[in-house]
Amino acid sequence: MHWIDPDSLPETAGTFERFVLNPHGEVDGFVLRDKKTAVLVHTPPHMDAELTRHLKQGETVRVRGVRPRVAALLAAVAVITASGREIVDNGPDHDREHPKVKRAPMAAEGTVELSLFGPKGELRGALLSDGTVLRIGPKEAEHVAVLLAPGAVVAARGDGVQSKHGRVIHVDEIGPDEDQLKRIKKKDKKPGPGHPHARAA
Repeated sequence: MHWIDPDSLPETAGTFERFVLNPHGEVDGFVLRDKKTAVLVHTPPHMDAELTRHLKQGETVRVRGVRPRVAALLAAVAVITASGREIVDNGPDHDREHPKVKRAPMAAEGTVELSLFGPKGELRGALLSDGTVLRIGPKEAEHVAVLLAPGAVVAARGDGVQSKHGRVIHVDEIGPDEDQLKRIKKKDKKPGPGHPHARAA
């Protein structure tokens, strides 16, 4: 949202609690604690380096952003740190690539603290109370939304990344507990022109 003037947006302030990771292990948001309320702030991955360098747990942070109609989310355009540094979404570098990370099979079970959303408000996973991030594609997340709601107890298995900023699991199986895990139905890709099941023109 680098095309929006941050000064034209309302400001939300609170205490920085923890980062939220995407499936590549990059920071794409954080939890802001406003009194007793936890607010999910979405930030684009290209802001990762500046945010992890300048945000400190327990410090006050201010956010200027927009709120989608359909989700409890603040999509940040600018983040102002406790020292007054303003980190603005100026758009990604065109040659930016996802970092190379070591993935490993991971499992988690716990209570959902927050549902996680994309910048337009699409459901994309959950943050558990122990800080583990569960990530699911938006189409697949719609089918298991009840397990991704705050207060739900959920178990999941998949491909994970562990970093100094947290743990994220790209979910393959999910259920109310580890004995009732079901594989997520992922959308099939359309066969290419050379595929035996592709239709003839």
